Amino acid sequence: MIIDAHCHAWQHWPYRPAVPDAQTRASAERLLWEMDQAGVAQAVLIAADIDHNPDNNHFTAASAQASSGRLLAFPAVDCRWHATHHTPGADARLREVVRQLNPAGFTHYLNEDRDPAWLLSQDGLAFFAAAEALRLIVSLACGAQQMPTVCQLAARFPGTPFLIHHLGRVKVEPLDEPGLQALLDAAATPNIHVKLSGFGYALPDGWNFPCRATQPLVKALYEQFGATRLCWGSDYPVSQRYMTYRQTLEIVRSHCSFISASDMKMILGGTLRRLLQHRPTEERPGA
Repeated sequence: MIIDAHCHAWQHWPYRPAVPDAQTRASAERLLWEMDQAGVAQAVLIAADIDHNPDNNHFTAASAQASSGRLLAFPAVDCRWHATHHTPGADARLREVVRQLNPAGFTHYLNEDRDPAWLLSQDGLAFFAAAEALRLIVSLACGAQQMPTVCQLAARFPGTPFLIHHLGRVKVEPLDEPGLQALLDAAATPNIHVKLSGFGYALPDGWNFPCRATQPLVKALYEQFGATRLCWGSDYPVSQRYMTYRQTLEIVRSHCSFISASDMKMILGGTLRRLLQHRPTEERPGA
């Protein structure tokens, strides 16, 4: 059973340049069609209420509800584009989103070029304490240089799974050696997981499938984190800028030959399936 740990759905294509099919290019229906062609059973919709999509949390939740269990929605809470980003009351806002939507997890995007000290502030700790109490998976967008602080945060909440987006945003050409080391050091924190997604971000020529220059990075993550802490994700439809949906899967399944068959099953679905059991979907905690 293959599960996509990271994709999106929008009512309107949010990126530049403009596209002729802006109302359908990022639809959940198109995603489900792509999943069918690639043999992907389920996917997590990472909400991002960016340009032209002010209510993506509810849109992705409705898309998931209409998908007969194939899509799961992780709402965006206090992300870097929100006016409420890192302001007091984040814990209450998270609880309200959970009261409305009852997700298994949520996503939080940091400003990757800023000091992440808020994570360990009183407000930040209250925010993630609420995530712990609600038994949520934390899908976290951060920069590699922010990983030491993220590790400190995750250590404060050892029962909460943290999923780091897009290979930890490590650049491999030229290689960001300090960033790589910070990411690999995060393997010492057992509740930190990494998504094998967003391969195009690691390279100046991300369109050059199968992005062979990223394989040493994936191998290092595999050796340090192990298959039980890695999850494949497509980053669809954003990834269409440099590869097809099927290619986002094959870049791992067909081109990372150093991963054993049993471990590949974990990375392509087993790890995320286990994490989703962290909070059963029928469970509805109070606000």
